Amino acid sequence: MNEDQKRAIFTQYWLEAEPAVSAYVFASIHGFHDAEDVVQRIAQELARRFDEYESGRPFVGWALWLAKSRVIDFYRTQRRSPLVFSDELLGRLADTIAQQADGRSQRREALESCLDELPPRSRRLLDLRYVGESSAADIAQEVGSTSGSVRVLLTRARTALAGCIERRLAMENR
Repeated sequence: MNEDQKRAIFTQYWLEAEPAVSAYVFASIHGFHDAEDVVQRIAQELARRFDEYESGRPFVGWALWLAKSRVIDFYRTQRRSPLVFSDELLGRLADTIAQQADGRSQRREALESCLDELPPRSRRLLDLRYVGESSAADIAQEVGSTSGSVRVLLTRARTALAGCIERRLAMENR
């Protein structure tokens, strides 16, 4: 695998793991700018050490393991700020966030599959509402309908989508 391929794979993994890493760091470090700096240092270190990552393990778990170390290092270097959380508590927080991140990715995959299964008209209405951030009145004007009808159709589409997602998640968790 060449460097460009490695960089592309790392970027994809980081984009998926970054919300969990940021949540962990921002929950662990009080100051916004300090937390932001630590997240950036974690991203740089993950990129530098990407060759050490074992592809069979979840990337988010590896990233959170490294994040825990960087948070501990942050507090050790802060003379004015004592370590607010114990190492054990930071570890439990990282484990919880990793579990939640896994659940979110399963939900996202289910959502994407279920969106593909929707009838084209329902998908278009949802796209107009949530991607285009259009109001029911604006959508009604665009599709030649009434805003009341659009609201009913959006409710039906959301209900169908929610049901599909719940069925998919239930099948995966068997």
